[in-house]
Amino acid sequence: MKSAHMQPVHIIKGNRPVIIAMPHTGLYVPRRIKTVLNERGLDLADTDWHVDRLYRGLVPGATIVRANFHRYVIDANRDPSGKSLYPGQNTTSLCPLTDFSGRNIYIKDREPDTAEIERRRLAFHAPYHTALKNEISRLRRTHKNVVLYDCHSIRSRVPFLFAGDLPDFNIGTNESTTCDPRLEKTVTDICESAPGFTSVLNGRFKGGWTTRHYGKPGAGIHAIQMELSQRTYMDEMRPWTYGPNRARKIRKILREILRSIERFC
Repeated sequence: MKSAHMQPVHIIKGNRPVIIAMPHTGLYVPRRIKTVLNERGLDLADTDWHVDRLYRGLVPGATIVRANFHRYVIDANRDPSGKSLYPGQNTTSLCPLTDFSGRNIYIKDREPDTAEIERRRLAFHAPYHTALKNEISRLRRTHKNVVLYDCHSIRSRVPFLFAGDLPDFNIGTNESTTCDPRLEKTVTDICESAPGFTSVLNGRFKGGWTTRHYGKPGAGIHAIQMELSQRTYMDEMRPWTYGPNRARKIRKILREILRSIERFC
């Protein structure tokens, strides 16, 4: 039997109408993939560090779906067809070949081919999204509305991906199409009024494949991506230290956001 951390996805089933998704907190990389990653790849720098800890306990009874595998294995928030979410802009792919600085993460000539990408999709990407789909269906049987809240974080300065400093709260609804406009406004208003923090709606991050794929407000399924600047709760360099005092401030805002989402449902 595989140990829990070896499973592709970890699910905590709740009965509230909120699903908290965490596609990029996992650190598991199979041994066979580790052997073809270079030093940059093995560093795993582009993890959504401590996001699971940051959200822990904010909504008792919420369902949590968390990927255990690292995004360098395969990115659970990318279109499984490989289609770019941001045509014409720098980004990383379904099976990333570079880090967020645009540097190669594989040993030369050891990058995954089409067959390997498909193996990873079936072993990791597909189970994660099967879990999300099943949890949405389960909760829709007892709730008029279900909200999929997709949790992310990233360093505040990543020149390869965006210019300047990233705002603290980056709300993505794919140009206001993935959730009810009242829900979008509620979340946006909370972020805009949070003292000492900055925010943007549908800026550099408009919501990844998860948000765009599942958000069907007409069917009672609403999806929002929240991309946090990591400076709000941790050190943005190794050893990626969690900052409890900083985290306490932003957890208060996140709790307010999630409670408002639950009231909407």
